Amino acid sequence: MLRDPSVKYRPFPQVDLPDRQWPSRTITRAPRWLSTDMRDGNQALIDPMDAEKKTRFFELLCRVGIKEIEVGFPSAGATEFDFISALVRDNRIPDDVIVQVLTQSRRDLIETSFESLRGAPRAIVHLYNAVSPAWRRIVFGMTREEIKGIAVEGAKVLRDCAAAQPDTDWHFQYSPETFSTAELDFSVEVCAAVMDVLRPTADKPIIFNLPATVEAATPNIYADQIEWFCRNIPNREAVVVSLHTHNDRGTGVAAAELGLMAGADRVEGCLLGNGERTGNCDLVTVALNLYTQGVNPGLDFSDIDEIVNTVQYCTNIPVHPRTPYAGDLVFTAFSGSHQDAIKKGFAAQEARNDEYWEVPYLPIDPADLGRSYEAVIRVNSQSGKGGVAWVIEQDKGLKLPKRLQADFSRHVQRLADESSRELNAQDIWGAFVEAYRLEHPQRFTLGAYDETRAANGERIFAGSIEVDGVQRSVSGRGNGLISSVVAAMREGFGVDLDIADYAEHAIGHGSGAQAAAYVECRTADGRTVWGVGIDEDVATASVRAVLSAAGAAESAVS
Repeated sequence: MLRDPSVKYRPFPQVDLPDRQWPSRTITRAPRWLSTDMRDGNQALIDPMDAEKKTRFFELLCRVGIKEIEVGFPSAGATEFDFISALVRDNRIPDDVIVQVLTQSRRDLIETSFESLRGAPRAIVHLYNAVSPAWRRIVFGMTREEIKGIAVEGAKVLRDCAAAQPDTDWHFQYSPETFSTAELDFSVEVCAAVMDVLRPTADKPIIFNLPATVEAATPNIYADQIEWFCRNIPNREAVVVSLHTHNDRGTGVAAAELGLMAGADRVEGCLLGNGERTGNCDLVTVALNLYTQGVNPGLDFSDIDEIVNTVQYCTNIPVHPRTPYAGDLVFTAFSGSHQDAIKKGFAAQEARNDEYWEVPYLPIDPADLGRSYEAVIRVNSQSGKGGVAWVIEQDKGLKLPKRLQADFSRHVQRLADESSRELNAQDIWGAFVEAYRLEHPQRFTLGAYDETRAANGERIFAGSIEVDGVQRSVSGRGNGLISSVVAAMREGFGVDLDIADYAEHAIGHGSGAQAAAYVECRTADGRTVWGVGIDEDVATASVRAVLSAAGAAESAVS
């Protein structure tokens, strides 16, 4: 890389718009959406989609609710032409969807494009030619007047071809290609000349697509360009201003959003940002950004995984796990502090009396996109007690007391460090069972028991406890069931425990619900041990918890 890149690269010029209005505007309604997945996105693929994949993609776009779909470049070859013709011939275009095709400004290509749509009830024909200085000078070797002449001649062919097929409701779109690197006054001049030929009206407007063909500046400059164009294009009420941003600088979504604030009416792009080089504007991101601001985008992404799977199948391009809203990991926290905040956010959400979403680190409710909460928090060596507790609660329904969360997290941390990988719910449950002795063989295993009340009000525990495979009968007295079990363990086995805390809760609902009990104990030598018990009966669960703690006390000594 150069020490002084200014000797090779020039900063992009600012737009002279001192009274710009867009920075103080807010997007309050959804734009019109156009998917270019089947054209721009398709031509960016190593292996372009065949008819089966294009059909599958088209059907997905219709299910999502996109009403304008650029289905191809019919003059590019037989595959494109035949697919588009078959859509029309087989009546596969829903009544509320309008298809669009792209063509360069050449008579033969325009005529082929119209022919591919013969018989369609309505359609958009999209005409383009490049207008920027670099293209005029380097690619075409033409003057401004000659470039404008290409656009005007193409518009005349559009007009005449449409007149030859009067049964179709034709709509026109023109792109001053490379708009973002062209002179603004020249872009308006060319578009105005196209309008003079096609005569749009407010009832039947022309679409002017203003592409950032190669993103060359910060998104605020693109917004200035859009506002300048909207102010200066004649007969603005007869114009739909459409945005087509690319992502060369990584700000394609931002440019589209600022362009809408600047007065644009329509956004073109691809689902999940596929497209040439670094991709087109990601329609999913823009739409869901609106959604999180309380604006209905008019698109249905309630099954985001179906969208991801279909896009990956049709394009053979993997979706990055960090892709906004759609990636596998975008709602996942591994960091302990993040997990704790999310866990508390969900608890607060359940306790609130309104429906407004407010969960730290989650700008959108994953359930709105068909994602479950189980994968929101995942555990590795970076995780903390809150994340571990979340996984246990989501997987097994156990709501661990805070101090037990801290105790158990030590066991999980050790396992994560030893395994050097993410721990799944099964790993964590296995560690919990081992740490709190929930499965046979255990040091102390409960058999049959009775609880009775003495004349003085004391509770009497009498039962059978298996120790190292040998059944022993024990009994103890206390002011409650738990204290009587503690007394039985002291008298029968010499295990001296003092109860520091106790908690219990139901697991699930209805007749099949179980109970979980947690007991925090102090040993005679001042150590803290925990016991956990699970049973259909809450009393039995509490007895099992005490036996679990007793086993921990003896294990620590040994």
